[in-house]
Amino acid sequence: MAHTLGELAQALGLVAEGDATLPIVGAAEPAEAGPEELAIASTPAYAERLSEGRARAALLWDGADWQALGLSGAICPPRPRFAMSGLTAALDRGPGFPPGRHPSAVIDPRAELGPEVTVGALAVIEAGARIGARTVIGPQAYVGAGAEIGPDGLLREGVRIGARVRIGARFVAQPGAVVGSDGFSFVTPEESGAERARATLGAEDAPAPAAQSWARIHSLGAVSIGDDVEIGAATCIDRGTIRDTVVGDGTKLDNLVQIAHNAVIGRDCVFAGHSGVAGSARVGDHVVMGGQAGVADNVTVGANVVIAAGTKVLSNVPAGRVMMGYPATRMDTHVESYKALRRLPRLAREIAALKKAVSKPGASD
Repeated sequence: MAHTLGELAQALGLVAEGDATLPIVGAAEPAEAGPEELAIASTPAYAERLSEGRARAALLWDGADWQALGLSGAICPPRPRFAMSGLTAALDRGPGFPPGRHPSAVIDPRAELGPEVTVGALAVIEAGARIGARTVIGPQAYVGAGAEIGPDGLLREGVRIGARVRIGARFVAQPGAVVGSDGFSFVTPEESGAERARATLGAEDAPAPAAQSWARIHSLGAVSIGDDVEIGAATCIDRGTIRDTVVGDGTKLDNLVQIAHNAVIGRDCVFAGHSGVAGSARVGDHVVMGGQAGVADNVTVGANVVIAAGTKVLSNVPAGRVMMGYPATRMDTHVESYKALRRLPRLAREIAALKKAVSKPGASD
């Protein structure tokens, strides 16, 4: 996959500085880059280590003095991190699955596969499934009955797509992801202790209900996923109880993310690892969730909300808020509260000293 520096710059909509004919076969960090690798030195701090490597070309920052850094050529984008998106796409060698249909794959004759679909070893595609053109179904992946996957998708090793799931174009699922598992939905014949606790917030002092067994509520809905969605390794999206669980166009889910039954996720959201959205919650467009953040069931989160790592959202959040803490509050409020909390031990010592002082004989004289 050799490129020239000029070809890479052109793919980014830029012009290469210096020798545009330099061959580039990959990217590397500045101190480790070889003569045919593009060093990624997007800030002056990273560029300090260029002299430790052998790179002749680098991705720098707008206005960088690439000649003073001893380079023969450079790409100097106005936003280097955004340029990384196009650069890594051009240099990505992919998972290496061979094209075509592996002889060990099991494909029901009633499934519909578009042109240039790849099906890896031991993959299974059930009856009525529809796979769009150029989509790659990796080894040991599973596509359930009646499921639909749009064109140019990629299912990595061991991905599971349940029955009747509908997925748009350019979908990417990392190894072990599951779309269309049943929702976690159970009920008892009579009111349970959990239901009573929720209704009374634990204030009711009545005897606990008798022990009961849990009855399963089956998942009759499926999952509907838009275009350009990516989900990480071991991420799970549950099917809805009656209606579909929905994930909007352009949303990206990290590894080990849980989207529960009936949840509705908007467009262009980004959820970091270990985050989760509980059943029937609604999350607006362009919401960002940090790692281990969570949204409680039936809660609505407005558009353009940022939820910091570890935050637990237990009530509705208006659009545009930045939230932090457990329970979630506005970030500025939470930081103020946290500072006050850190001062409590000192305040306690000061109060104890004052109490001791006023309790001494003659202290009031």
